[in-house]
Amino acid sequence: MKFDSKKSKKTMKVLFIGGTGNISSACTELAISRGIDLYHLNRGKSAGIRNVQGMKTIISDIRNYEETKKSLEGHTFDAVVDFIAYMPEHIENDIRLFSGITKQFVFISSASVYQTPPEKLPVSEETPLENPYWEYSRNKIACERVLKEAYQENGFPYTIIRPSHTYDKTMIPVIGGYTVLHRMLQGLPVIVPGDGTSIWTLTNSKDFAVGLVGLLGKTESIHEAFNITSDEWLTWNGIYSILAKELNVIPCIVHIPSNIIARYNRTIGDGLLGDKSHSMIFDNSKIRKLVPDFNPVIPFTEGAKEIVAWFNENTRQKEPDSEINQFMDKITHDYLLFVEQIK
Repeated sequence: MKFDSKKSKKTMKVLFIGGTGNISSACTELAISRGIDLYHLNRGKSAGIRNVQGMKTIISDIRNYEETKKSLEGHTFDAVVDFIAYMPEHIENDIRLFSGITKQFVFISSASVYQTPPEKLPVSEETPLENPYWEYSRNKIACERVLKEAYQENGFPYTIIRPSHTYDKTMIPVIGGYTVLHRMLQGLPVIVPGDGTSIWTLTNSKDFAVGLVGLLGKTESIHEAFNITSDEWLTWNGIYSILAKELNVIPCIVHIPSNIIARYNRTIGDGLLGDKSHSMIFDNSKIRKLVPDFNPVIPFTEGAKEIVAWFNENTRQKEPDSEINQFMDKITHDYLLFVEQIK
């Protein structure tokens, strides 16, 4: 039977696995505002930072199959969205839990699964999935493969979402997070990968939510993947400059190649080499055809105002991350010394 959130008079019943994070909290607010009967399934430990209300909560650890199966007894859903699946075994667990009790299973994958670096832009859903640099992305690709196999074997009704760098007021989209804002205020050097001129796509979580929530209940989305990103393209120099302007400072930027950054910090480096150091813009025509009201409207200049306001109210008085500080002090000292020596 076809189900469509705009045509059906029946209230949709939807489950979010997670629900309190950067992306999922914005989706929660929008889903509730649209009258969806929304449930969260989580451990009940992370709700405070964004304080989203209006949903019902099923307290369970999704990684515990038996516990979760018992907590879901008697429930069926029009859609289930997993925001916190990162490994193939997580998806295998979801398939066991939700086969037969949901009409649609939505997996939040990542745009970093695409060919890296891409041979051509913009990146569409037809771009090959290949990322030799970042294990996180390869695991997401493996998750998608498990879903496709389940669909072929028993018709498991999946939808794949591929967001790019999605942020909200609590998520500062630069290397080092809130510690970078502390360093800017103190006049300390901050790192920008490469020469800072590569093109990057930042998406506000509220804009992303319009696309995701709009797909819930649409049979046309089954066995399909969708980009959901902004159409605003920024350089890394521009991103740092926008944040610095909101802080009313002139940033001390040090441009360092991503492969050198990776030698000092493997975790940060893998994310750069496997994602953020390459120019990436996306084709969003597919999501727009199915969700016509998806039209990202929040520019990063506006997002930066919210970020800095949050920082001033919540983390300006917090101590910077000592590991990030030490890493930045060490790498900028070494790199600037190297540059001076080869002049």
